[in-house]
Amino acid sequence: MPPPDRRRRPVPVLSTLAVVGLAWAALALVIGVLPGITADSAAAVLLAAIVLGLLGAVLRPLFVRLCSAAGWLGVVAGWLVSQALLVYTALWLTPGVQVDGFWSAFWAAWIGAVLTSVGLWLVTAGQPGATTRHLLRVNRRYRPAEPRTATPGVVMIQIDGLSAPLTRWAVEAGNLPTLSRWLRSGSHTLSEWHAQLPATTPASQAGLLHGASDQVPAFRWYEKETGRLVVTNRPRDSALVEFRCSDGYGLLADGGVSVSNVFSGDATLSLLTMSKVGANRPDRSVSTYLLDPFGLSRSLVLTVGEIVKELAQARRQRLRHVQPRMRRTGAYVLLRGATNVLLRHLNLAVLAEQIMRGAPAIYCDFVDYDEIAHHAGPARPESLASLEGIDDVLAMLEEVAGVAPRPYHLVVLSDHGQSQGATFAQRYGLRLEDLVRQLTTADEVLATRDNEQEGRARVLEAGLVRPVPPEEDPAHPEIVVAASGNLALIYLARLPGRVTMEQIESMHPRLLPGLTAHPGVGFVLVRSWRWGPLVLGPDGRRRLRDDHVEGLDPLASFGPHAADDLRRHDALAHTGDLVVNSLWEPATEEVAAFEELIGCHGGLGGGQSRPVLVHPREWTVPAELVGADAVHRWLCTWLEKTGCRTAPAEPGPLSATES
Repeated sequence: MPPPDRRRRPVPVLSTLAVVGLAWAALALVIGVLPGITADSAAAVLLAAIVLGLLGAVLRPLFVRLCSAAGWLGVVAGWLVSQALLVYTALWLTPGVQVDGFWSAFWAAWIGAVLTSVGLWLVTAGQPGATTRHLLRVNRRYRPAEPRTATPGVVMIQIDGLSAPLTRWAVEAGNLPTLSRWLRSGSHTLSEWHAQLPATTPASQAGLLHGASDQVPAFRWYEKETGRLVVTNRPRDSALVEFRCSDGYGLLADGGVSVSNVFSGDATLSLLTMSKVGANRPDRSVSTYLLDPFGLSRSLVLTVGEIVKELAQARRQRLRHVQPRMRRTGAYVLLRGATNVLLRHLNLAVLAEQIMRGAPAIYCDFVDYDEIAHHAGPARPESLASLEGIDDVLAMLEEVAGVAPRPYHLVVLSDHGQSQGATFAQRYGLRLEDLVRQLTTADEVLATRDNEQEGRARVLEAGLVRPVPPEEDPAHPEIVVAASGNLALIYLARLPGRVTMEQIESMHPRLLPGLTAHPGVGFVLVRSWRWGPLVLGPDGRRRLRDDHVEGLDPLASFGPHAADDLRRHDALAHTGDLVVNSLWEPATEEVAAFEELIGCHGGLGGGQSRPVLVHPREWTVPAELVGADAVHRWLCTWLEKTGCRTAPAEPGPLSATES
């Protein structure tokens, strides 16, 4: 990127006048329709709008400090009443304006906030400039006249679920102007890395943030020793996994900040991070967003717009008979609004403040694209539109970083891609667990039903409202089917350890032949006591110990990393007794998710294993980056070279007593 411009920027007079004009118009309309508030003249209303703006500039920072000190309950209470207190005080102080009481001011504050948000969006036509100026204004207390340090910081933005091929296409199509400008100017380079099995956010983030992806065999799995079903979108389970991953020196050690991630990377400050839900008091940046009328109140208005947009887009798919498609439920409609507006805006506000504070390393996950692509498809218009919104965020962060107390490198990466296709249930009229029931004599088959969106909603709820209560584990079933996209782990849950192929054939002789013969199954990984790990397909098998193939190779169409990925996965703790991957159709590039998701990831096949990495040009990349752990080591190396992270101390020789 070009060097940051630290010159004092002129005050945007027209923008300031536009904001004052909107506040004046909104307040006039509220006074005209709401009983309990009257004004003698338009001039009195204008004066009240000016007084309200001045009071907000002076008192809102005090409200933020007081509410943050009171904890989450204080922050939520402050969000509900702080603007009403300011409105009431401004109306009471303004000559020529009369207000009957606090509740009149309360409703005036909320109606006025809605009208101002709508008007501001219409005036700016959704352009990011007004948002950027606001972010700089609310963080002006951190803005120095000159840089405090020449040591660069690093901001790492994860675009959840974005594949490298789709990124290249979107750049060429002009959908991502900010990324395109970086690449065309030569400041950045686009690279691709290979996401090992399982291609899920928790596995990749365990690797990217902690270098320990081997602790996560899937998005959800069963642990026989404890009878526990681990689902990584549950705060309790993500905290357990981070405990296993963390060595105290993750990617964000030495003062880093984690925002909206599954794991913390051993960050000094973790905000909206799944594994740390309930562990931290509200940070000032979150409190500022909640109490600022340009923050949560504005986001709520735009959330309604996002919900309307989703309803229209889903209807368009139905009318055009787009295939494959899925039913987009009411719960998803609400979750899309919450995560794609509220969470994006909150992330941006937090990132801007942490950049202006001069945090050495920041890692934030934006889930907008992944959320929509699951339900609409990875390359559908609504999914691509969400990418354009994240590209706008990059432009705003670039401008904020330009006036920060230190220079910043910006890195954009993804944790995995997505692959598309009609689901297993849509194609064959039954779920994978139903097929397992038909092929066995099991008295109870447990199938998981949690999804990523519910987990993100839990974090947002815990971050903005209250802690999330712990979930109860189910009773011990005979068979557990844990699906993660087009990957499924099947456990004979009452048998200890890894159950062998020979045991399965003895207990359930129809299970393996029935699975491998089904057209929706691409292959099954199982361990033989004699041959070691075996990959079974409909017309052949492959021994992973020596890569000997009998018949047709079941991995022939799954890419050059498939065998190595499965060898690694076979050695992971808590992997399934059977590892089932769906079909992969190279001609259509489609898979068949075992969950009800049109766009999916987790297994092998297609773009889900091909995440992207956009990095400063001088940060050279190895010829091939295989696995999130390799990307973690690469990032750590460059963080250390920039000086915003110290290398871990080499262990010294053991003393006589230690040895």
